[in-house]
Amino acid sequence: MNVILVGTDDALLEGLAQSFATSGLTPHVVGTLYEACEVAADAAPIMVVIDRHIAATSCGDALAIQLAPGGSLVLYRGSAEQEVLAMPAILQRAVMAELTLPLERNRLLALATHVRERAVETGRTPAPRPESDVRRDARPS
Repeated sequence: MNVILVGTDDALLEGLAQSFATSGLTPHVVGTLYEACEVAADAAPIMVVIDRHIAATSCGDALAIQLAPGGSLVLYRGSAEQEVLAMPAILQRAVMAELTLPLERNRLLALATHVRERAVETGRTPAPRPESDVRRDARPS
């Protein structure tokens, strides 16, 4: 299952991408909401993590990202950010959580795991197949 990370702090996003990859999710790091829409069009993500400043200035673009059934939006801000932009109400209602990263990295990973499990349990997303089943299907008959 895919996760899209949108922002401009390359070091933070790379660290998050590595954490998501070790938890079994496929991360995609992009710099703009337009790029996020393109990635989501190819494979709808279970979660999109967006820099709060980018989302606040481009609310319509943030809401245009197509999520997988049961997917969610999460906003983040850096721990050093002082200015907080007003968030449109429509975006506030669509967001599952707002986090301060990297301080709440573990919470973000727990949320992603919960969203993935919830989507599988409710039947919105098929359960991932074990690696052994994938290899068995790839063998010629």
